[in-house]
Amino acid sequence: MSYKDEWLMIEANDDIDEDFHREPTEEFLFYRAVANGDVETVRRNCEQARFEDQEGVGVLSRNPVTNMKYHFVVTTAMITRMCRQYGMELEQAFRLSDFYIRQLDDIHTESEVCRLHDEMVMDYTERMRKYRHSNANSKHINACREYIYSHIKERITIEDLADALGVSASYLSRLFKKETGVSVSAYIRDRKIDMAKNLLRFSDASMIDIANRLAFSSQSHFIQQFKESVGMTPKKYRDKYYMVEWNIESEPDAPTQDGCGKPPAGPDKP
Repeated sequence: MSYKDEWLMIEANDDIDEDFHREPTEEFLFYRAVANGDVETVRRNCEQARFEDQEGVGVLSRNPVTNMKYHFVVTTAMITRMCRQYGMELEQAFRLSDFYIRQLDDIHTESEVCRLHDEMVMDYTERMRKYRHSNANSKHINACREYIYSHIKERITIEDLADALGVSASYLSRLFKKETGVSVSAYIRDRKIDMAKNLLRFSDASMIDIANRLAFSSQSHFIQQFKESVGMTPKKYRDKYYMVEWNIESEPDAPTQDGCGKPPAGPDKP
């Protein structure tokens, strides 16, 4: 018997499924809250353990943990696409999704899936909050931001950006400064420093490895640029913040929209 035939038999049995799916409106409002950067609404959803409440969300697997994992993947996919629609850089949105879904491989209990869900949605929400507060740019500038994020590990010049967008370097330089208030080179440097902060906090990579990974001309140049931007050397930053949890209420050096932090865990679902 084919799967289609099996479904037709199940569908014909009126009393096979007494459960009804909840209205999709609630889920879409939740996804939209994430995409809008509405931290309070999303945190409240987590505190109410909505993800843990499986009533009305459908049974995707007979195994409770696998069922919750499937729902996690669906939620992550929906949030990723909505955040992308609301302006998150394409590569950032999908790399973040891939990262969180991969974490399911090492999770074996429902409570762990719930904690990962809360961390994932709060991460997306905080990134979107910062993005929406800082971004009101034209199509060209948004394309610049996209390119810079996707090529952050390379040496990027204004000429590279201009060629990618099909405009002159002088025009793009003026437009970028006008709309963002900073030069292209300063913006690129800041994004690289943001990425360096994450590597210093959440990895054991050496200074030279970080400098090479982010295409600084040398280790000394990386240290100089980092100190000018952050106010302390990379070593002091690592000594102070290595593996420190991200607190979105007070974020003295919390990761920016290109960072990777850990919001407080809580219970769960849309």
